[in-house]
Amino acid sequence: MHKTAVGYAIGKLMQVIGLLLFVPLSIAFYDLPQAMLSSFLSVPEITGFLVAIIVALSTGTAASIIFKSGRNLQGIKEGYAIVTFGWISLSFVCSIPFTFYLASLGGDYSSIMLAFSDGFFEVMSGFTTTGATILTDIESVPRSLLFLRALTHWLGGMGIITLALVIFPAMGVVGYQMFRGEVPGPTTEKLYPRLAQTASILWGVYLLLTAAETVLLMTGGMNLFESVCHSFATMATGGFSTRSGSIASFNSDYIEWIITAFMYFAGINFLLHFRALRGDFKSFKYNREFIFYTSAILITVLVVTFVLNTGGLAPAETAADHFRSEQMSPAEFHLHYSAQSEQIEGFYNSFRVASFQTLAIITTTGFATADFDLWPDFLRFLLVFLMFFGGCAGSTGGGMKMVRIMIVAKIALRELRKVTQPRLVAPIKLGRQTIDDGRLINVVSFVLLFIGLFIVTAAAMSLFVPDLTTAVTCSIATIGNIGPGLAGIGAVENYGWIPIPGKWIMILSMLLGRLEIFTVLIVLRPAVWRK
Repeated sequence: MHKTAVGYAIGKLMQVIGLLLFVPLSIAFYDLPQAMLSSFLSVPEITGFLVAIIVALSTGTAASIIFKSGRNLQGIKEGYAIVTFGWISLSFVCSIPFTFYLASLGGDYSSIMLAFSDGFFEVMSGFTTTGATILTDIESVPRSLLFLRALTHWLGGMGIITLALVIFPAMGVVGYQMFRGEVPGPTTEKLYPRLAQTASILWGVYLLLTAAETVLLMTGGMNLFESVCHSFATMATGGFSTRSGSIASFNSDYIEWIITAFMYFAGINFLLHFRALRGDFKSFKYNREFIFYTSAILITVLVVTFVLNTGGLAPAETAADHFRSEQMSPAEFHLHYSAQSEQIEGFYNSFRVASFQTLAIITTTGFATADFDLWPDFLRFLLVFLMFFGGCAGSTGGGMKMVRIMIVAKIALRELRKVTQPRLVAPIKLGRQTIDDGRLINVVSFVLLFIGLFIVTAAAMSLFVPDLTTAVTCSIATIGNIGPGLAGIGAVENYGWIPIPGKWIMILSMLLGRLEIFTVLIVLRPAVWRK
């Protein structure tokens, strides 16, 4: 391991994030009352942004100079180390403004450790596009911090490393391995021989779709700030909203359908979007993963619509027993249950809610227009099951990815056939492409690690939360980068009440899930650091 190569690249990443933090800092100054301009350092978030910028630029510049000799040292191990420690370093820097703000609130946040843990949790949730939040009254949070949450989503969705490759095309350190370690999915197809060109294309498509959604949301009545924040969150499949009630707060069918459509787009491999923009729509027709992704969504939407339209919510007495971090009074629960029941009355409303929540879960975006914890247990289980799927490889979605689900299913069917046909030779194919044994082993290994991590995390979380359903869905919601789960972390709940040790377990789970486990585990092996 050439540590100088790692230090140089992380220094460059710190410089990038330091410059980007000037954007939310500008919003903080813009929102500052005229009377407070002379005493702006008394505003905690402004102080936090200034400290974060100084830390990022000073350490980034120092690392770039000190470790300049390592800029051309290449190796697979360095690539994965840069991705892992780069994400951790940038999350630390961006957590500083949140830590200052949360520590200033008093009460429980008189503890710096709690403020830092919550700030780091919020930012890691943003960068990993998980969308799990510790905030309760989101409307009271300064716009600068809300924009920072959205920005971390947007940067993490397409990848901080891919952005750095666009800005610094000659970083000199194993660009492809960094790119491979960050972009989700078992394949990382390059459009052009030069990786910086591929990264530029991906970011170009990403920016175009984000701009299109922003314009459409503004057409539907959202202001510019909220349109940008929600577009960032949608295209990154993140789920952070500027409202405590998420998308339901806008009470607009138009906004829901626009976000539903763009969640669908965000779950598709961005290389397919690029080809479509160049007029090649046949790529969608022949891409087996896209067909499977679309079919899974359509089938789920129809099932959820049918169950909600014919059976409605779960019985009130059953739903009332579900664990919540703060239990509602009988009167509060009755009002909430009645409102949710009215929301799905009629076929159209059931279809609209089913479409939005299915896309929000299967693409791992995590937005909410309904309290799906009140739905029948069959649908609650179905949603948790879908959390394992995620979007397509090369999309911004989390989960295991559709292509891995397809490959594992094909392997299982082949082994079943071999029971009665021992001499059967049946290579695994996706479309016309034969999957070699090395890739099959990689996919199966990832699925086993993903399930193993899910089990270990669920068991660990059961030590810190008093409800098994909450503990189990805490695990998959963070590893799969979904955000909301069931019970204590449901669509109308948050993660703020979970003890500090539990939050750090989930922080690690979010990082492992977003960087697809292998990237982080490779770096944690002691042998990797030996020369």
